[in-house]
Amino acid sequence: MDDGRELSLSLDSGTPHAVAVAAELTWLAQVIDARLTHFFDAPESACDLPPAPQALVGSALGDLIAENDLDIGARLVLALAIAPHVNSAILDPFFVKNSAIDRAFSQFGGTGATATTFQPTAETALFLLAGADTTARIAAMSMFDADHPLRRKAGVTLSTTNPDTPAFGQILTLPVHRIVALCDGAAPRPDYSPSFPAQRLTTALDWSDLVLPSDLHHALGHILAWLENRDKILSDWGLHRQFGRGFKALFHGPPGTGKTLTASLLGKRTGMDVYRVDLSMVVSKYIGETEKNLGLVFDLAAEREWILFFDEADALFSARNATTTSNDRYANQEVAYLLQRIEECESLVILATNLRSNIDEAFFRRFQMSVGFVKPDASQRLQIWSNVLAEVPLAEDVEVAAMAKKHALVGGAISNVVRTAAITALRRGQSQVAAEDFDHAIATELRKEGRTT
Repeated sequence: MDDGRELSLSLDSGTPHAVAVAAELTWLAQVIDARLTHFFDAPESACDLPPAPQALVGSALGDLIAENDLDIGARLVLALAIAPHVNSAILDPFFVKNSAIDRAFSQFGGTGATATTFQPTAETALFLLAGADTTARIAAMSMFDADHPLRRKAGVTLSTTNPDTPAFGQILTLPVHRIVALCDGAAPRPDYSPSFPAQRLTTALDWSDLVLPSDLHHALGHILAWLENRDKILSDWGLHRQFGRGFKALFHGPPGTGKTLTASLLGKRTGMDVYRVDLSMVVSKYIGETEKNLGLVFDLAAEREWILFFDEADALFSARNATTTSNDRYANQEVAYLLQRIEECESLVILATNLRSNIDEAFFRRFQMSVGFVKPDASQRLQIWSNVLAEVPLAEDVEVAAMAKKHALVGGAISNVVRTAAITALRRGQSQVAAEDFDHAIATELRKEGRTT
């Protein structure tokens, strides 16, 4: 765990998820004891490691093991990655020093001797799996490949803050949300952070609240139809050789016209989580961090069938500038990496921009659909006003139809106006929102947009 603290998780709660993790860690402790005993007492003999427990059917860990056919070695690496978060005392035996040189045994891997909690590295895993057997260690190294289920499905990665650290001297890393998911059975939903530049989008609104022209609803229906029927199209109709499972859509149009809401509602309609990627956090000043952080987002999107929503995509394409400095080269490399991952992504990826003209025409071939959002007309504005005001107590002098006709506001602006007007009414000590409250709120919103009428 990044801050060195253990999670406060009860593994004796009786849930199958907690029981399965507890059993796996008990087995890990037995393996550590057996391997260290062999190392110190009988290094010339064969080392028989304790058998792994039966994977508990119905637990998050058991399902992960079964669905990805994780062998004993992979299970041991996964348990080793879990241990520092849940029960770090299991790893204390590795703190023993080599008395001949008065320092830790290099064979055991792990982080510095001054650490209060032993942080296992890939070297630690190789020691447990193969001891001093070089041939067996080389064979075990394949478990740390990027395409191995340990990375793709379980989320185990290697990390270091020192670029000079040997590859297998890097720390075994398992994100906290993965630990929680294994212990309580919930779907892994990581928190928004610099290392995970994506935030889950939700909405209390429904599909019926989405007020758009009929041609836009038709386009969105096309996207829904793909998500609902892609298995039939790809497998039953034999198109899997021509197409992947992914779908890329461009949403373009003025701010407040419903691009973000539409992405949220597509997720709600299909039961898929929607994650908004913060492009301002994507290009890191640390070389290689962008690839690592985005890699985690795309890996989880593929595993969990997420919808990825890239807002203000102009930033992505404006980064493709002429290469004049090393910083420009790295920025372009990072953008190229992002575009490659978008193209390869097997989920629904939506890129949104306020200005279609800012998008490189050469990139349009990557989109399966371009959806243009427009400002609502008077009848659509009236529908939006009516939806938002459905339960708001209005004074008799409020003329909703007149407001909708007079003020060419987009949906986002209408929501802002209603909120401001409601606050104004309550500040005046009123139990209903009056016309004057709406007048003041509309004037405030228009000033924000640089308009006066």
